[in-house]
Amino acid sequence: MLNVNGLTVRYGSTTVVNQLDVTLGSDEILMLVGPTGCGKTTILQALAGLIPISEGQIQLGNWTSSAAKHVPPEKRNVGMVFQDFALFPHLTVEQNICFRLKDTKLADHWIDLLGLSAFRNAKPARLSGGQKQRVALARTLAHEPSFVLLDEPLSNLDAALKDSLRWEIREALKAAGVPAIWVTHDQDEALSIGDRVGVLNKGILEQIDTPETCYAAPASRFVARFLGEASFIPGTLSNGKVTTEIGTVLGTPIDNPTDSVDLLVRPDDLALTATSDAVNGEGNGTVDWVRFEGESRLYAVTLDTGAQLKVRVSHENAIKPGERAVLSLTTTHPLAAFNQIS
Repeated sequence: MLNVNGLTVRYGSTTVVNQLDVTLGSDEILMLVGPTGCGKTTILQALAGLIPISEGQIQLGNWTSSAAKHVPPEKRNVGMVFQDFALFPHLTVEQNICFRLKDTKLADHWIDLLGLSAFRNAKPARLSGGQKQRVALARTLAHEPSFVLLDEPLSNLDAALKDSLRWEIREALKAAGVPAIWVTHDQDEALSIGDRVGVLNKGILEQIDTPETCYAAPASRFVARFLGEASFIPGTLSNGKVTTEIGTVLGTPIDNPTDSVDLLVRPDDLALTATSDAVNGEGNGTVDWVRFEGESRLYAVTLDTGAQLKVRVSHENAIKPGERAVLSLTTTHPLAAFNQIS
């Protein structure tokens, strides 16, 4: 079990990571997300022992590293998977995976499991991006690391390949039974792959919880906006329900709000219906813009009272910008309610 307590990293007078606390289960995958410059990669470097820490400690098995007692990378038994693959171009797939490996049986295991058998004697220049990433992962797991750090491992791959390879990597990590911290900019990747998600903002971990909790009950407006499309509509909280101008739903109080709240609404919480008589002013909002997404359309609709909400509907539901429409809440699950911002 990996234990991180009060981890702080400073560069001069600038605090890059501030009082990070994380406990990772024996085969748990933690996805770290956040905007550029929030400290994600710095955390990986600190955990790997590549940079010193200013405060706190990192503990795994029989070693503990702190500001006063630094444990070098080679003593931590950490595996790292990079976005640029970091393969030796002059070595074959098998040689890359077996590099500095005394027992090659595990290498054979991961070569087979990750579908690399046909490429044993190929050099990296002949491989696709997805194949190179499988080689990098096989090399890491073949060395039996105590924990694995993945720094945006799919960022250099095309969208179609990302979707399948993310699951292959997850299954391989679970098969290896090692804890892993996976840094990504992709919110969909984080929510679908992680056992837990940690959301960073300016070096501070704003929330760490299951993907479902982070999405449905975000600890802050920042988390709400970072994990998917987020809109807010004023409402009144009473007896566990929030009443708004477009409907009443169950509400989950987030920051000890008063009765006046801003309700977090996701695009799938709403329904959008075109009006048949725009001349007489039917509807409660006007369509600002629409984005065709293939199976669906994403609309931005400004209500007559001024709030703009985003709603996702079937691609068959086609309403043009400027047209009037009826927007309504249709969700049956509780929505997060925050203190209203005046």
